Amino acid sequence: MRNWIVATALALSLGTAQAAIKEEPVEYKDGNTAMKGVIVYDDATQARRPGIIVVHEWWGITPHVREEARKLAGSGYTAFVADMYGDGRTADNPKDAGALSGSVRKDPAAMKSRFDAARDALGGHATVDPMKVGAIGFCFGGSVVLDMARSGSPLAGVAAFHAGLDPAGMRAEPGKVAGKVLVLNGAADPFIKPESVEAFRKEMDAAKADYNYVSYPEAVHAFTNPEATAKGKQFNLPLRYDAEADRQAKAEMAKFFAGLFGK
Repeated sequence: MRNWIVATALALSLGTAQAAIKEEPVEYKDGNTAMKGVIVYDDATQARRPGIIVVHEWWGITPHVREEARKLAGSGYTAFVADMYGDGRTADNPKDAGALSGSVRKDPAAMKSRFDAARDALGGHATVDPMKVGAIGFCFGGSVVLDMARSGSPLAGVAAFHAGLDPAGMRAEPGKVAGKVLVLNGAADPFIKPESVEAFRKEMDAAKADYNYVSYPEAVHAFTNPEATAKGKQFNLPLRYDAEADRQAKAEMAKFFAGLFGK
């Protein structure tokens, strides 16, 4: 009897160990442009679940955004790290990062096309309920997901972290904003001026959007990224990780998506 109990416990433990967060590269296309994203999910269950598109900072797909995708997968979502630059390109300095992000922001149609390609790739994954899709973004990516909400992209909601608020060629209109909108920004972020916050609120109010703007008093730009402080020192930029603001912002995001998807 004792041996049977031990054998059963061992079998259960092995089964648990085999269930893990899977992180897989995905090649997809936006027209003729090759895109290289990453899909992340927990294979402990075969059930379909909500999907979350994760849009990277201006650096491109970094360890930070991949870790955020793993956290989402651990919370019961399938996360898709979108490639907004094509061919998985990244930048290791502000000049190149600005050029890459600027090339996307100045062409709203291309930006939407690339986002929609990522959404289609996520929605087609076997683990995803394609009727339950949201998006998050960081810095440049936060601006992207806000513009996707403005554009009416079919999303349950978007959460934008330390995001620029000015629209890239598209403003919110009544009845057009997709889903709910959550913005999580630092009040001490020098890149986000008080007048842009006021203009954003007026825009969302005029569009009758369902939105919430949360401001963290001591936080500056990139406050959710553990790599930010080193990057700020390296390039003399006002970037700094803030563990407490990060914790609070992620708790807001968790509550936001739980409310949308009933998790």
